[in-house]
Amino acid sequence: MDIKEIQNLIKFVAKSGASEVSLEMEDVKITIKTGNGKEGLDSTTILQQMPQVGAQQLLAAAPAPIAEQPAATPTKQDDDSGYLTIKSPIIGTFYRKASPDKPVFVEVGQQINAGDVLCVIEAMKLFNEIESEISGKVVKILVDDASPVEFDQPLFLVDPS
Repeated sequence: MDIKEIQNLIKFVAKSGASEVSLEMEDVKITIKTGNGKEGLDSTTILQQMPQVGAQQLLAAAPAPIAEQPAATPTKQDDDSGYLTIKSPIIGTFYRKASPDKPVFVEVGQQINAGDVLCVIEAMKLFNEIESEISGKVVKILVDDASPVEFDQPLFLVDPS
């Protein structure tokens, strides 16, 4: 089945008003789910199935057992576990200062209090001041100035002690 046929099938299902259609052939399984107006989302899943193989062929192709690995070193995530994360409440562009000629709101190592402005996030030509909800010391700034940020993206690490 080629891409044109799949696209035509998706269009047909969308026009038909069906909420879900599954099509299964020898090597391909297609499931198309359409929103019923409430969700507004269309979803298509295409799976290519592997041909049936005998158990002996699978055993012959299985990789040799791997020797026991030494314990992994702690990840960066573990090192940051004692810190609180301040996340972006909106989607937009992150700025560390109010304007190019002004000083930055906070620096690494600076003590902050609840209510202090940490940065601004521009969304649709509006500059939203992001205030701290916690007190502590800024340990790390996780986003570069003038970078796009997503909702709930970590911006700052703060040591509350």
